[in-house]
Amino acid sequence: MHPLARRSLALLVVLPLLAVLTVVSDHRFAAPPGPARDAPTAMVAMGDSTMSGEGAGDYEPGTDGENGDWCHRSRKATINKTVVAGIDRTFNLACSGANSEAVGLTDKLQNTEQSQAKRLAAIARVNRVAVIVVAVGANDDPRFSDVLNRCVQAWFERGLDCTATLSDDWRDRVDRMVPKVEKALRDIRKVMDDEGYTERSYSLVVQSYASPVAPGVPGDLQNLAGCPLRTADMAWVRDTGVGVLAKGIRTAATRVDARYLDLTQAGAKHEACTGGPKPESEWFTRLTVDFDGLRDEARASHALQESFHPNARGHEQVGRCLTDFLGTSARTATCVADDKGDLRAETNPTAD
Repeated sequence: MHPLARRSLALLVVLPLLAVLTVVSDHRFAAPPGPARDAPTAMVAMGDSTMSGEGAGDYEPGTDGENGDWCHRSRKATINKTVVAGIDRTFNLACSGANSEAVGLTDKLQNTEQSQAKRLAAIARVNRVAVIVVAVGANDDPRFSDVLNRCVQAWFERGLDCTATLSDDWRDRVDRMVPKVEKALRDIRKVMDDEGYTERSYSLVVQSYASPVAPGVPGDLQNLAGCPLRTADMAWVRDTGVGVLAKGIRTAATRVDARYLDLTQAGAKHEACTGGPKPESEWFTRLTVDFDGLRDEARASHALQESFHPNARGHEQVGRCLTDFLGTSARTATCVADDKGDLRAETNPTAD
């Protein structure tokens, strides 16, 4: 072909392309979903009081009853005691009293706050979320805090048998909880998917609950001075209640392909009042009364809110276990004490 002809042919091909590029350059493409490449990495906590830091004190301003917000997010919460290499920021969205609906996608407010999943979306948009840790379910059908309240009532009334009543329908209550927890976890997955994340790009961890009480409490503390609970009721909570609850939570986690951290043994020998004269050995709060709050009508109904929750030492120990777990690729693990008495994650590959 003559050189002039080749040049003419090339112009015929290139000129239309230039015209297209000129038009396109005047119209911006939509930005791809997900954070920018240089966005800071983040770890996010979601769920209820056991994740918010209830019982640890040192609550973030705005979450200790101000304007009706009782989320009680503590600077000493588990997530703030968890160390993961490469994480730049930590966010605690958990809120005391939250149930699965409050964690998932909903327009309802909980403790004056927006849905945790909706708040996660805003975080995931500008941060590269690498880890999400969730503790939820106890405030759904099981209503675990109400269980403890009823058992305290049983101690007062003497003749009331708390555990006999609970045992009749506890498994059914947990079974009704499972699909609600599953939905909340699927909502979290949906949020992350909508923001451009793949399931492999972040770690979703679901943790269960530890028993805050156990039999063996000294007699001088099995009252309003510490733990007003019947021995049989404390045994039921430790040996049956948290175990059945954990199985339900693990079922929900498995259904959404989340990692699972079992806390059923995490408080062993460190439950409330088991330390007797050495409360500093305990990882859970005893009966805790905010006497100043009792004098304030707006705070009076929350005066006992911190009772029977992990204290600062407990949150630190669970954070130690969670750190250990996140340092592995294991799908499941159990928090158990090591030779020094500190919690570590005992993985079981055969169970994964």
